[in-house]
Amino acid sequence: MRHSNSGRKLSRTPAHRKALLHNLAKALLLHGKIRTTEMKAKELRRVVEPLITLAKRNDLHSRRLAYRALNDHALVKRLFDDIGPLFAGVPGGYTRVIKLAMPRKGDNAPMAVIELTRSQQAAPVKEAAPAKEATAPEGDK
Repeated sequence: MRHSNSGRKLSRTPAHRKALLHNLAKALLLHGKIRTTEMKAKELRRVVEPLITLAKRNDLHSRRLAYRALNDHALVKRLFDDIGPLFAGVPGGYTRVIKLAMPRKGDNAPMAVIELTRSQQAAPVKEAAPAKEATAPEGDK
């Protein structure tokens, strides 16, 4: 019997499944949108949404829990400094799964796009300082 066993197996061992979902979570938080199979996208929601909830709390313990899942200090910093404030005041539903019409060509797997519901506003790009013109040293006159 399969009582109280939640989640999809995705035809993987538990360690492989955990690694897969954590890597997909890293990619989603880094890029904001990824394309994967429907089942993986639906499972990925169960990993990413609690991470964003941790980012909304923004305390040391939350950062350590997020690091345990993401294993990347730069990504945890981005999660807490950029992504978390975007969802301040939002009670849930941080991701959306959009099913794609065309299945994957090789194995006909149903594909989907999973994305964060609020896109990150582009940070104002600082203009590069004008390069100083290289002047030829003045020779003997």
